[in-house]
Amino acid sequence: MNPGPAAVAVAATFVWLGMVLAISFLEAPLKFRAPDVTLRIGLGIGRLVYRALNRVEAVLAVVVITAVALGRPPASVVSLTAVPVLLLTAQLTAVRPALNRRSDRVLAGEELPRSRAHLLYAAAESLKALALLTLGIATLAA
Repeated sequence: MNPGPAAVAVAATFVWLGMVLAISFLEAPLKFRAPDVTLRIGLGIGRLVYRALNRVEAVLAVVVITAVALGRPPASVVSLTAVPVLLLTAQLTAVRPALNRRSDRVLAGEELPRSRAHLLYAAAESLKALALLTLGIATLAA
């Protein structure tokens, strides 16, 4: 892979990975352990944080795709690039809308059971983190 685009792809991939790890696996669970943070407050904060995270993820995905496309990578890097991008797309188009509808209801005062969509989002987030780590390493090796 060409060194310039490879460096950009690696940097954007690891920044993306760091953001996913920091928000999804550190901030999100910890906010509910803070004193006086209710479910409603936590959901309100979470919606703001994830909206911002997803916007940044979309920008980083475009940067990674562009850098990989310009870098003449091996087929393995192209395939590995598709995985986190497809996971993010699924999260934004299928899972997030369901979570938003549910959080709207909770914020309106409804008491609801735990959400299966939340578990699906967390599973996709875990897979995306592994995919980004793999992509970053593969791009470094290319």
